[in-house]
Amino acid sequence: MAHVTEDRRPETPAEADGTTGLFTALGKMLKLLRERKGLTQKEFGELVGYGPDAISAMERGVRTIRPEVLEKADELLDAGGLFKEAIPEVREAMSRVRTRHPEWYRSYAALEAEAVELHFYANQGVPGLLQTRDYAWAMFSRRRPLLDEETIEKRVADRLSRQQVLDRWPSPTVSYVLEEVVLDRPIGGRVVREEQLKQLLRLGDRRNVEIQVMPTRIENHPNMGGAFNLLTPKKHPQVAYTEVQGYPRLITDLQEVRTIADRYGIMRAIALSPEDSRALIEMKLEGL
Repeated sequence: MAHVTEDRRPETPAEADGTTGLFTALGKMLKLLRERKGLTQKEFGELVGYGPDAISAMERGVRTIRPEVLEKADELLDAGGLFKEAIPEVREAMSRVRTRHPEWYRSYAALEAEAVELHFYANQGVPGLLQTRDYAWAMFSRRRPLLDEETIEKRVADRLSRQQVLDRWPSPTVSYVLEEVVLDRPIGGRVVREEQLKQLLRLGDRRNVEIQVMPTRIENHPNMGGAFNLLTPKKHPQVAYTEVQGYPRLITDLQEVRTIADRYGIMRAIALSPEDSRALIEMKLEGL
């Protein structure tokens, strides 16, 4: 029998981890000095090794500005040691074990943050690590019962902060199998869908990320039981995670995890290749 976490509805967010003010202040300073230098987010991102979406999230304080970025920013933006002085506090904040995610999600979020492999199957919406800010906002704003705007903003910020796992070094191995309907569902409207498809193309270009699409025409589908995640934490066996109607389940039983992993392997074999998947996403973009 699988050993699982206690099933609880995601009712309230966990308490803030106490670092919000630090990263908000650093983000504001980063934006001010970048603009004084006349650099766009894209230009600055290319200099420090991050995309414009990541730089935007850092400047808004919803994404941790890592020590190596602060080092480079200090020199590139002529900060005079301002950013370097903040590095010890940033390292201390990053070492804290508390998370900013809802309490029911903490055990999974902790495993995800240290995973060396991450594999996802999605059949309803774009998985969190791939979402744009507007797509995430649209997802949370349509939840029932309705969430207030403050809660939505916090949930969106927490989701974007999780995306830092993709920027870690050494990079984790990441793969996705997305049902074709995930690309077609216009969550948030046409503009949001367009930006989300572009985001899939950008992230799919990363060396450590593979995105495959499962065409709707496929008849022999090996998994009709819903979406799932597979992850391998550092120095620990692979685990699986599922969530149905707000009830999370972290699966650690080796046989059950192996069964899910086998299904995922079959799905990757029958889905479109990463190259053909990219071509399909590009075609859908052109059709907008």
